[in-house]
Amino acid sequence: MIITTTPSIEGRTIKEYKSIVFGEVVNGVNFAKDFAAGLTNIFGGRSNSYEGELLKARDDALKEMEHRAHQMGANAVVGVDIDYEVLGQGIMVTASGTAVIIE
Repeated sequence: MIITTTPSIEGRTIKEYKSIVFGEVVNGVNFAKDFAAGLTNIFGGRSNSYEGELLKARDDALKEMEHRAHQMGANAVVGVDIDYEVLGQGIMVTASGTAVIIE
């Protein structure tokens, strides 16, 4: 399945627009990662623990969106947007786009 942030796919024709499709993931962050991130804030540098959580959450949200598009009979998702939100001690990542059938 082709997944793109662009509204069209070069060299391909959108035959049918199915629907807007979403993939949402909420990942909790545990005490050890919070503590390590706090140390990074004090001493400087990048927080690998949080970066890893964001990467996993984003990948999971994209996979969920792709799965839902496939269930609709789509073979591509265009106009993809990814949003991040902090929910208490967790991170919510939402991927959204338009499920389409391309030729």
